[in-house]
Amino acid sequence: MNNKIAILGSGNIGLSLAKGLIKANKYEPEQIVLTRRNVAALASLAEAGLDTTADNARAVSEANIVVLAILPQQLNKLLDEIKPAINIEKQLFISVVSGVSCEDIRKQLGLDVQVVRAMPNTAIAIGHSMTCIATDTATTESLQLVKSIFDTVGITVQINEELMTSATALCACGIAFFLRSIRAASQGGTEIGFHAHDALKMAAQTAKGAADLLLQLASHPEQEIDKVTSPKGCTIAGLNEMEHHGFSSALIKGIKLSAEKAGALYKTE
Repeated sequence: MNNKIAILGSGNIGLSLAKGLIKANKYEPEQIVLTRRNVAALASLAEAGLDTTADNARAVSEANIVVLAILPQQLNKLLDEIKPAINIEKQLFISVVSGVSCEDIRKQLGLDVQVVRAMPNTAIAIGHSMTCIATDTATTESLQLVKSIFDTVGITVQINEELMTSATALCACGIAFFLRSIRAASQGGTEIGFHAHDALKMAAQTAKGAADLLLQLASHPEQEIDKVTSPKGCTIAGLNEMEHHGFSSALIKGIKLSAEKAGALYKTE
């Protein structure tokens, strides 16, 4: 079996992973197989040397690592399609499918395959994903292999599998929450006098700086907030006004609801 990685379902996450692996020199283009029903949409990647096909079973038969990067409602049909091509002795499955456990995949296949779950976010496209990985029965060696793959496109943390739907809400859905916060800040900037494009740039860079303060200094948000809140000052006045309108509560409730929804996607579709 070739040292190939098959990415089944070449949407934003799958394509970004493929590009990240090549950029990091972890795989050569010809070692990556991408599948999509509409293969014409992968034409530019085929020209760059990647193997593209609509035949999922063929892709799996040629790979030692198989990435499942599709929607939950598409999973069972895909697993039935690729089952004849699976070699359980030589293949590792990586699932980025929301709300689907490692056991769910083995049960649908009726095969004792090694499965590691991974939950990246769309910042994978620029190499800054926050990816959580988990498994139930895969080996430590397999976990390390998956970590090394996703370390090429951001930061990777191993968690317990029962927390994967929570990781989906906080990291994958969460990127939209932070983007909406930045958008709101930029709208506030426009209202107080800045042109829209300037306000957005200023809000985004300020958010990036805030995140880097926490990551680089290993600081706590409240420590950094205390540094910019003077007695009777403008910062604390603005913060308190936001809290009076439920800013923190709204974000917490949104994350909680997203986690509940993520856990039910596979079961309800």
